[in-house]
Amino acid sequence: MVDCPISVIIPTYNRDKFLKRAIDSVCRQTWSCSEIIVVDDGSTDNTEKLLFHLAQESKIPLVVIRSKNQGVAAARNLGIKKAKYDYLAFLDSDDHWGRKKIEIQFQKFKEQNKFQISHTKERWFRRGVHLNQKRKHIPRHGDIFCHCLELCAVGASTVMLRKELLEQVGVFDEKMNCCEDYDLWLRVSASHEFLLIDAPLTIKEGGRKDQLSHIHRIGMDERRIYSIKKLLDTGELSPGRYKKAMAEFERKINVFAKGCLKHNRQELGYKYLKLLQEYKQQSCNFRDEKSPFTIKNDTNDCIKLARPFDSH
Repeated sequence: MVDCPISVIIPTYNRDKFLKRAIDSVCRQTWSCSEIIVVDDGSTDNTEKLLFHLAQESKIPLVVIRSKNQGVAAARNLGIKKAKYDYLAFLDSDDHWGRKKIEIQFQKFKEQNKFQISHTKERWFRRGVHLNQKRKHIPRHGDIFCHCLELCAVGASTVMLRKELLEQVGVFDEKMNCCEDYDLWLRVSASHEFLLIDAPLTIKEGGRKDQLSHIHRIGMDERRIYSIKKLLDTGELSPGRYKKAMAEFERKINVFAKGCLKHNRQELGYKYLKLLQEYKQQSCNFRDEKSPFTIKNDTNDCIKLARPFDSH
């Protein structure tokens, strides 16, 4: 068995029914990682006892970190901070991996070393029933910025990356109780291409009421608007990317505000429409000193251009 310099980070909260399966899927890889870091985010079920036994049985060093229920972003960040190795892989505790995930993904990563982040295809199940993915959910290769603007285009459990990448773009935003993965992959995709492993090496389970995507489903649009706003505010997008981000910012706000007005949340809806108007009107007719042109949106309001890093 080949040992790879990879730290696998598994955040968990009250998932004792699934956690062993996730850890076993890492331990049974054809190529081994160097450590497994499980961050128990204040579980109140049998997780602590289970991890004690699994740590004693595991042939791979299994590091258990306990934290006070601060959310999945903080849990992953704690794992990142403790990781000893140059490559990181994430696995949610209710998902699991095919046996060759590390072998195939790490080999491709080393062969195509211009990439700093890689993801795989997934197999989706809902309560044990296999689901076919819609076209928009099929992961993509290369420049996936536009795809990442639209939705969460990268499954956290599919990702392997170089640790140094997070030193460049930052880690998970701990202010976000959901969509923290959308936020990070969007920031990464603004400046880096993604290597896609064209094989379903990750198995994703869904359809349960205890999952964050269900608990926070009403607030997901608002969180994604927040993420795009942060990106627009960085001043680091190229003109083309700024225009695309602004267009999606406008689309998401209009959809969200319409829903607010429909469901008697007028104050919140108008708040976001006002925010949108502020962004559309800011720096009208601004000409970036590094750019020979300006961009106008559909209402002929001039969009402020940020410092370009590429021509996309």
